[in-house]
Amino acid sequence: MLGDKFQQPEFVDFYLPFGGKLKKDNRWVKLAEKVPWDVIEECYRESMTSTNMGAPSISSRIAYGALIIKERLGVTDEETVEQLSESPYLQYFVGLREFQDNPLFDTSMMVHFRSRFTQKHHQRINDEIIKLATESGRDEKEDDSDSDDPPAPTGKLLVDATCTPADITYPTDLKLLNEAREKTEQYIDELYGHLKSVGKFQGMKPRTYRQKARKDYLNVAKLKKCPKRKRRASIRKQLSYLRRNLRHIQAMVELQRNVLKRLGGYHYKCLLVIHTLYCQQLHMYTHRTTKVADRIVSISQPHVRPIVRGKASSTVEFGAKVSISVLAEGYVSVDTLSWDAYNETTDLIAQVESYKDRFGYYPESVHADKLYQSRANKNYCKEHGIRLSGKPMGRPKKRTQENSNELDAEARQRRQDEIDRIPVEGKFGNAKRKGTLQRIMAKLSQTSESVIHVGFVVLNLEKWLREDLWALLRLLNIKRFQMLVCLLGPCSEQTYQA
Repeated sequence: MLGDKFQQPEFVDFYLPFGGKLKKDNRWVKLAEKVPWDVIEECYRESMTSTNMGAPSISSRIAYGALIIKERLGVTDEETVEQLSESPYLQYFVGLREFQDNPLFDTSMMVHFRSRFTQKHHQRINDEIIKLATESGRDEKEDDSDSDDPPAPTGKLLVDATCTPADITYPTDLKLLNEAREKTEQYIDELYGHLKSVGKFQGMKPRTYRQKARKDYLNVAKLKKCPKRKRRASIRKQLSYLRRNLRHIQAMVELQRNVLKRLGGYHYKCLLVIHTLYCQQLHMYTHRTTKVADRIVSISQPHVRPIVRGKASSTVEFGAKVSISVLAEGYVSVDTLSWDAYNETTDLIAQVESYKDRFGYYPESVHADKLYQSRANKNYCKEHGIRLSGKPMGRPKKRTQENSNELDAEARQRRQDEIDRIPVEGKFGNAKRKGTLQRIMAKLSQTSESVIHVGFVVLNLEKWLREDLWALLRLLNIKRFQMLVCLLGPCSEQTYQA
């Protein structure tokens, strides 16, 4: 009898509530009302060709809606397609009028969805969301100001930068050279299969010494602590092995020009990256340096660059550098996304001007870390009446009895500025821990940029949903208080205010 209680009922008897209709207060139904689908459609059309050939394209709402669903749920591309084919709420979110139990598209289409939206498209969509979310408050400020004088600086602007790590292993010179050597050995085997009866390669496969090279690599890679001299000697050996393999490939190409077509597009691209990697590693070995311009840290993702962070957990991260600004209302705007390491100090003036273009006035204060407090930024903020957080330049003032109160007030203001800057760090934490920006799984540069931008778009949409929820709760509390006044009389209002 106890086992019958936990048995699964018949599938035909499974009860579906609400008469098979969707709930209006579902989170996906509410989110569908916030997304600017018309702007997404315009951006989607710009990226499509007008040849009128081939199969009809998938709608822009399905394409961008799938990217939002993947980011918000934190699932893979395969799981996103499965969730779309199972949930009627998700199908409503992407614009379907009736439920379909078949997959809406193939999993590989997710890569095309990301590549069809550029950085400008994502910024335009994100700006439209911020505009719609802050439109009411901005209209009230414009109605209250009737004078022709330029508006005074208002609000706070928080700026900061971070790195969004790519999905690669921690790169070392020895590991990269070993990976390049193994790939070139595979390419030699593939090309020799087509040239074994041509020229000097008749019955004679080029020597690669792969077993000896593998042994030389493992003798150093397995050591817990490797001396610098031994590591340098191992790098020299791997460079010689790689140089021999590249010469063999060059000889094969000279023997038959079109033989590289046998490798395919991806492997041909990797071969070009390996040539550049060899030149960089040879330059660093010869000049005894660890720095080189546009240093390659991944053969499969050559666009990834090392970003020096100086954090306690990781000194160097490998990925794209993102500079954002958090507006007074708490919405995030992505200002710069670059794969190259750059000084984010130069972004501050453009971020302040973008704030003015969006709201019509400069911010009252800008909150940033010490890196942004350069002389040029301080002079710019002083010229426009903006207070930049941090200590003033020059020697600190000597404390006297006359200026002690002034110095204490400045110290309290600096402490308050540090507290006000906390939300921008929280935005990074939400995007990385709750979202998928902690490790970008996309492999191409454009698709990775799309993942990063969609992450902040979802962050703003969820912020907008929370604002509506708090507004509803405040409205319910006001109505509850009004009912209490009606029941208890005017004295209850005075008690509530006290």
